[in-house]
Amino acid sequence: MGVRRKSREAALQFLFQDDFKGFEIVSELDLVQRFVDFCSLYDVQKKARPYAVQLLEGVYRERSKIDAVISKNASNWRLERIDVTDRNILRIAVFEMMHQEDVPPEVAINESVEIAKRFCADESPAFVNGILDAIKVEMTA
Repeated sequence: MGVRRKSREAALQFLFQDDFKGFEIVSELDLVQRFVDFCSLYDVQKKARPYAVQLLEGVYRERSKIDAVISKNASNWRLERIDVTDRNILRIAVFEMMHQEDVPPEVAINESVEIAKRFCADESPAFVNGILDAIKVEMTA
């Protein structure tokens, strides 16, 4: 497993935890410190931390836009009804698709599907893939 996959997984686990607490509005310094604490508790590989922080900062900064894109493309699903793990996998992928020029959309989608296979229910990989594919089509239109 590559370093970026581990970064995405660490970011997912942090977002999952924060989603239950209600996504506090935090400063970047506070976010980084909370992530450092998280890493010490969950033994996150040091090489994976910088990209995970980049993902977290981006998801927090752009969350309202990211959530709007997900909501628009998740036919018949309110954002609140999407499983918390699926929702945060989608947030990370959409951030990468919108803001990480070195990550092609296909890579963001594939990574998300693979992470969903590991962390989510059996139907989640197809669900995540469907929503992200619709977002990719919308972005290239």
